[in-house]
Amino acid sequence: MAGVGKLLKQAQKMQRGIAEAQERLAAERIEISHGGGAIRIVVNGHGLVQSLVLDPEFLKEEKSVVELALVAALQEASVKARELHEATMSKATAGFSLPGM
Repeated sequence: MAGVGKLLKQAQKMQRGIAEAQERLAAERIEISHGGGAIRIVVNGHGLVQSLVLDPEFLKEEKSVVELALVAALQEASVKARELHEATMSKATAGFSLPGM
């Protein structure tokens, strides 16, 4: 039974680590600049868009150019946020192992 108690303590420690990591990710800010600064996007560590700034001159471009650049910037922000999220959560769960796994 001592093994179960140790496992429960380890799980509680990991749970606290995950909660702390989630808080850090929510506070984290990732800024992406695209099109020579024509598009600036800020997302948090969960990938939620916090702000979007478009250069007024850039909006004079063709609609399709603006749309493509905006999609590319959003995709880049999403990838960066996912990488940060995975790295942060990996650290939070490091060292936790289930017996037999």
